[in-house]
Amino acid sequence: MINVGVAGYGYWGPNLARAVSESGCARVEMIADRDSTARGRAAQRHPAARLSDDILEMIADPKVDAVMIATPVASHFSLAMAAIQAGKHVLVEKPMADTPQRAAQLVEAAARKGVILMVDHTFIYTGAVQKISELMHSGELGKMYYYDSTRVNLGIFQRDVDVIWDLAVHDIAILDHLLGASPIAVSASAAACIKGSPANMAHLSIYYDDGVMAYLNVNWLAPVKIRQTVIGGSQRMVIYDDMQTSEKVKVYDRGAAPGSDPYEPLVSYRLGDMRAPALSSKEALVTEVQEFARCIDTKATPLTDGVGGLRVVELLAAATLSTTRRGFPVELGQKREAS
Repeated sequence: MINVGVAGYGYWGPNLARAVSESGCARVEMIADRDSTARGRAAQRHPAARLSDDILEMIADPKVDAVMIATPVASHFSLAMAAIQAGKHVLVEKPMADTPQRAAQLVEAAARKGVILMVDHTFIYTGAVQKISELMHSGELGKMYYYDSTRVNLGIFQRDVDVIWDLAVHDIAILDHLLGASPIAVSASAAACIKGSPANMAHLSIYYDDGVMAYLNVNWLAPVKIRQTVIGGSQRMVIYDDMQTSEKVKVYDRGAAPGSDPYEPLVSYRLGDMRAPALSSKEALVTEVQEFARCIDTKATPLTDGVGGLRVVELLAAATLSTTRRGFPVELGQKREAS
């Protein structure tokens, strides 16, 4: 049984603590938050856990095996580094750090200390994304053409990150998982419609060297909540709608191909059936905690490890740079090694 310390009990910390309690392989040993009201809520929900107003005190506690960090992004680096240096395994909320340089330092430090560094990219552990990954890697979708995502809602406006780092991070992590390839460039534009707030709407175009394109539309200022992704392949197309309570993933036997007759239409269309494959109903966050515990026990590499988290932060930083250049594409560095 892994003894976990939860750093931060505001918005996401309670979800992490609950998932630990339900995982069957870990227990909440301590919860640390400076806010007394947050600690009061923690005491009610986790009466067996010890409480502290000092996260560093919790990190140093010898009974804590692993630390889950759910604090503001600006504090991720310092807290994760402190935990790594103390020999603790770390699961840090997305994004893992606020700069690529800091993310790389965390990866290097974890490797030196021999501890697990994992990033909380929860969507990777959903039944929907796992099914899409299965469809892609089985070849059922054929050659991937594009990934087109709309992730919009009204709020929550963040103080320390903009909408790219808050919402686009999810799709960037999903793309990293699905494609197994690093993008070569990104172009992004953003706007802050509310005075004094970070950018609250953005559009990203992500380029891959095999011709795949990803388009991301993220917005904190939309009247309705939409979480819909269309994935186009040469053999099948997928619609992933995370707002649906059932049939979140639909596979369409539809597409287009170049016409063979110069006197006929330019393309021919295929209009086949739709099917909604069965998805795992297991909660993604519980699956993630179990993956964290498994990797601690076996020293395996997590599905969402620090190296993957670094790639996500590198793309976020490049997208941010592109917004300062009115959308001029920013090239990304080294290619991803085949795994």
